[in-house]
Amino acid sequence: MKPAFRQLHPLFAAEVEGIDLMQLHDPETLAALRAGMDQYGVLVFRDQSFTDAGQLAFAQRFDGVLHSKTGISALGRNRLNNEALSDISNVDEEGRIRQTDDRRRMYSLANRLWHTDASFQDPPGRYSMLSARVVPPADADTEFADMRAAHEALDAKTRAQVDGLHVHHSIAYSRQTLGFEFSAEELEALKGAIHPLVRTNPRTGRRSLYLASHATRVVEMPVPEGRLLLRDLMDHATQRTFVHAHAWRAGDLVIWDNLATMHRGRPFDDGVHRRELRRVTTLDIAAEPA
Repeated sequence: MKPAFRQLHPLFAAEVEGIDLMQLHDPETLAALRAGMDQYGVLVFRDQSFTDAGQLAFAQRFDGVLHSKTGISALGRNRLNNEALSDISNVDEEGRIRQTDDRRRMYSLANRLWHTDASFQDPPGRYSMLSARVVPPADADTEFADMRAAHEALDAKTRAQVDGLHVHHSIAYSRQTLGFEFSAEELEALKGAIHPLVRTNPRTGRRSLYLASHATRVVEMPVPEGRLLLRDLMDHATQRTFVHAHAWRAGDLVIWDNLATMHRGRPFDDGVHRRELRRVTTLDIAAEPA
């Protein structure tokens, strides 16, 4: 079937209706959804009854190799027993809401910073697919910023300045900015990766800023000047004109392109309201020829 896209924001993001992703195997429809990702950057699917296994299987059908070296895996075992399935939840192994001083809760607070999934890996993340299983009876939106439009809105001087620069990304760095402390062994497992500050979608040729709270420094610049540049770019890229907020409902699946967007979770009373989401991220690896 041919998917119908309803655009949600003047610049990007669209809702797709009438598709059961658990049952989707048709190559033509999958290809049309990938084309939709190239155009909109974020796709929203309502009423998706995913199991954990079903979500993992769909992610592999849609985009191949799964990201499993998540940052939080350095802290201990995943309660879902699969490192490719990120637990974006505020409950522990017994299903109880985590305490305020729980180390995993404190680590996860950095999800409220603007970031790009798996930018601290090489290869980095491509598509992230977040499934809402339990949502709180309070606002707990996820915001997305269109990094393509942000790049296109730069003045010519700044576009010339950022072109060709490279940035080191570390998930430990983003947590440390909030006061989170790591052991030496944990830091050894979270060394990070270097990526271009401006990346190009090989299918469309469209360029985008590649930013995140994980960005520690610009390789080609002294640290103070590089961090000031990154701060200015983050301020520019997260202006409200570039931002779309998704209000979650149970059964939602949202897919976003980490090459085209940056995102953050918005705060809610996570000491009172239970929330359970599952995220699968694929790696930015070129597909092998058929």
